[in-house]
Amino acid sequence: MPLKNEHPIITNLTENSANPVNRTGSTALTEPELQERHRQFLSAATSDNTRRTYRSAIRHFQTWGGALPCEPALVIRYLLSYAQELNPRTLALRLTALSQWHLFQGFADPTANPDVRKTLRGIARTHGTPKKKAKALPIDDLETMVAALADDNSLQGMRNKALLQIAYFGAFRRSEVSALTVEELTWEPDGLTITLFRSKTDQEGEGVVKAIPYGEPGGICCPVTALKDWLTAANITTGPIFRRVTREGVVGTDPLYPGSINDILKSCATLAGLAYVPELSGHSFRRGLATSAYRAGADFKNIKRQGGWRHDGTVQGYIDEASQFEENAAGSLLRRRPSAK
Repeated sequence: MPLKNEHPIITNLTENSANPVNRTGSTALTEPELQERHRQFLSAATSDNTRRTYRSAIRHFQTWGGALPCEPALVIRYLLSYAQELNPRTLALRLTALSQWHLFQGFADPTANPDVRKTLRGIARTHGTPKKKAKALPIDDLETMVAALADDNSLQGMRNKALLQIAYFGAFRRSEVSALTVEELTWEPDGLTITLFRSKTDQEGEGVVKAIPYGEPGGICCPVTALKDWLTAANITTGPIFRRVTREGVVGTDPLYPGSINDILKSCATLAGLAYVPELSGHSFRRGLATSAYRAGADFKNIKRQGGWRHDGTVQGYIDEASQFEENAAGSLLRRRPSAK
């Protein structure tokens, strides 16, 4: 039986090869080195965020009393224990983590059992609730926030002005904002291009390029200028772009934690007096760019490219949200000219 984190395929090759391959030079790896190299590549196939989520799910299952490996009956007991306490989507994620653990360790997947899947579907039908979505940040409200920060020339204020605008006009995820580095920036006559070395939809590292133009002269927003001002003031020439600033005005060396992007957004929204602060999150930047760009006349292809979305359906959902009142069948009736009597 393979040990935890030891992949069964490599283990079987090691134990059962009657005629091992003769290796020379750079390929002359010991069996432990092969194991370690394989483990590293398998680990690289899954993002850090996903691994953290799966580890948390496994810990929750074990804290409840679950033992690994386990049988379908135990998984069903786990589902029944939390059916009324946890959202069905959370339970589905926990099952995915359990499935991945069993498959990776070479055990039969208990979550694939028909009774387990049917139990989860029944819980979803009984206790399912609509998925809570982050509120899209309209361009007008972004401008309100930037205007509220206009006179704040502290390092923190300059960082926040740049962060809000780059995150919004680049339609970045909060993890991408946190991970941005100077090395990914290319200054162009018309603005700025940012080449993401890695993103959620580009796990193979092919590179995702986003272009951010200069703002109109005299306009409220200009993400390119705001970023230049921040980098100059903070004397950042290499490494992470958005960093912690202490109360004493000292700029740190490490990138902001992704969760702090939410805190900065909500803090700036509160300063600007926006009424829906609790509904905002890092995803509000992406939703806001998509919906506001559509209302401003941007076409489907350009919205999809700027957001780096893979699936047309995702972009269409944002467009439908943006046009739900303008392109509305009921509105067509309500706005019709009254007939002469």
